[in-house]
Amino acid sequence: MSDKFFFKGRQDARQHHTARGGFQTNASKKPGSKKFPLTLVVTSEARKQEVEALVAEADLFANITVDESAGAVESTAELTTILDKGVTVTQAQVPARNDPCSCGSGVKFKKCCG
Repeated sequence: MSDKFFFKGRQDARQHHTARGGFQTNASKKPGSKKFPLTLVVTSEARKQEVEALVAEADLFANITVDESAGAVESTAELTTILDKGVTVTQAQVPARNDPCSCGSGVKFKKCCG
């Protein structure tokens, strides 16, 4: 039978989409910015200087700590993710049929190279 005929009390409202953390609503949270710096861990002072150079070259901000204990693991995944991000590929637009030809002849594209 339907809930229409038998009142069982107030139904709960739908859960909000951020209740379980499945959807990030704070889109302005850019990692590597001044407000949200990267957290990096390196194993030596020499490596720290190398990572600082990479961070400065990419115009990012990072908190770099040195962990020289035995069995320490380097954690620079955030930095490599940002640095390995691909660039947008743009292609030259093919001229329309009635546009001047790109070879420089001054003739319409359809009569020259099209």
